[in-house]
Amino acid sequence: MRANKTKKDNLAKPKKMDRRRFLKNSGVLLGSAALPIFIPARALGRDGHTSPGDRIVMASIGLGGQGRVDLRNFVHKDGVQFVAVCDVDRSHAIRGKSIVDSQYGNKDCVVFSDFRELLTSNDLDAVHMALPDHWHAIPAIAATKAGLDIYGQKPLTRTIYEGRVLCDTVKRHNTIWQTGSQQRSDEKFRFACELVRNGRLGKIHNVEVGIPGAKASYEKNIVQPVPSSLDWNFWLGPAPWTPYRGVCHNDWRHIRDYGFGGLPDWGAHHIDIAQWGLGTEHTGPVEVDGWGRFPRNGLFNVPVDFKIHYVYANGIKMTVTNMGVKGGTTFFGEFGWVNVNRSAITAEPESLLKERIGPDEIHLYKSRDHYQNFLDCVKNRKQPIAPAETGHRSNSISILGEISMLTDRKLRWNPEKERFIGDDEANRFLSRAMRSPWTV
Repeated sequence: MRANKTKKDNLAKPKKMDRRRFLKNSGVLLGSAALPIFIPARALGRDGHTSPGDRIVMASIGLGGQGRVDLRNFVHKDGVQFVAVCDVDRSHAIRGKSIVDSQYGNKDCVVFSDFRELLTSNDLDAVHMALPDHWHAIPAIAATKAGLDIYGQKPLTRTIYEGRVLCDTVKRHNTIWQTGSQQRSDEKFRFACELVRNGRLGKIHNVEVGIPGAKASYEKNIVQPVPSSLDWNFWLGPAPWTPYRGVCHNDWRHIRDYGFGGLPDWGAHHIDIAQWGLGTEHTGPVEVDGWGRFPRNGLFNVPVDFKIHYVYANGIKMTVTNMGVKGGTTFFGEFGWVNVNRSAITAEPESLLKERIGPDEIHLYKSRDHYQNFLDCVKNRKQPIAPAETGHRSNSISILGEISMLTDRKLRWNPEKERFIGDDEANRFLSRAMRSPWTV
């Protein structure tokens, strides 16, 4: 498959490590038996009859709950072969390995604990990544520079600066990037956005986005022994050092060093649909005014409740909140409204749902399977339905709301320059310091 990829001549070719060093550094020993290094013949399929160009050779980085969901959705696809998994928690990596080995009926999947070791392989075409938000940018940028295509879970990055660096790197290296905003591959979300884009609601004046809040407290806020399977220092990575309190796999998104609660988590889905419907996928609002109710004490420090008001340059207003609105995305126009969420699409008047989009009207990118769309684009080198820039712009809106809450004031935003206007303090929140030796 690699012969069909766009050549990236300005990249230094990763050094291949010898087999002994590979096995030693990746920790791929189970009992006394060493797992095999990548074997190109295996990537041709179990029967050995498939040509190299027909298979996309992949690996997974991050095998927590969402990572394993993604892996299960990928591994059974025709034309793809998973050969390795990577996680700083060995128990997660072993679970990922079992998924791969079970699919192929062997024990060939290689286990890594350090993504940098994984990326030294010259046998890969693409990687799938599902990591905590604070770990989204660094390995993704490294994989892009290594010449790999990437399916990366949302939100795109933890900061707007990281997102811009990632998008620019993806563009520079002609990387196929699919953001895990899978609602774009759901027919009802596409139809709702096509109704808006084709004027069925008339002029849009307001959008409401309803998403969950965050947990208020963590009862087991005490220092605990680090599990033997977990490299805690590596899990923290660029985030500040802190003792282990048992939150890394479940509740990390309620701590600002790693995430920001439900806002970026679900905002990457429902705000993304708002952007799709409004046709603002390469820009964003010009004003943001956010309010949040934060926990008063304890380990969790992201807003339990929030309400954020945005204004676009064309006057359209958007409210993002976890209080008092329908879940999902609701577009309000002159002639009615349409709401779409994971469960259903509803509208007033209901006749809107019987509308048909004509052949000469706006038809949005059609994908019925987010994972397959990525694989197809790896082969044909066309842009997928949720490319990096789109994911970045949608994620930026959540981060703008976060910054408005943290500064406790209304902010003016320049979406072209990606800077706040006349507010140096707010601009300092666009990036964050990283713990050595990590950097983007």
